[in-house]
Amino acid sequence: MTQRFGIDSSVLVRLATGVPQLQFQRTVDTLTALVEKQGAQIVASNQVIGESYIALQHHYGIEKLDARAALAGVLRSGLVEALRGQSTLAALAATKGCGLMDRLIAAVYNEEGFATLTLDKKMAKLKNAILL
Repeated sequence: MTQRFGIDSSVLVRLATGVPQLQFQRTVDTLTALVEKQGAQIVASNQVIGESYIALQHHYGIEKLDARAALAGVLRSGLVEALRGQSTLAALAATKGCGLMDRLIAAVYNEEGFATLTLDKKMAKLKNAILL
């Protein structure tokens, strides 16, 4: 049976920034061993991705587009994947309209069969989102 792991934002931020270098390398080595030697699956939830996105901007001074690109790069690396798959990658790629956090929220609701109720006009333009 495949071992399955979910990471927290401290791991995802480390992978996205590469700093501090020693901790980054240890993290990469450990995750690589889990994936390549043990066949593990490692995922990041939308909540972790959203928190990491904010941390990259606030604590590391990374611009929004660069933060999205860094996170997408990690999630396409083969080491860690997005728990919600393509909907998360699509949210990271979208640059017009509502923000990443709104897209991540709506994506989870959509996949669970819920409509999103919002007061945000930009968010209301997303699939299955309704402006109150």
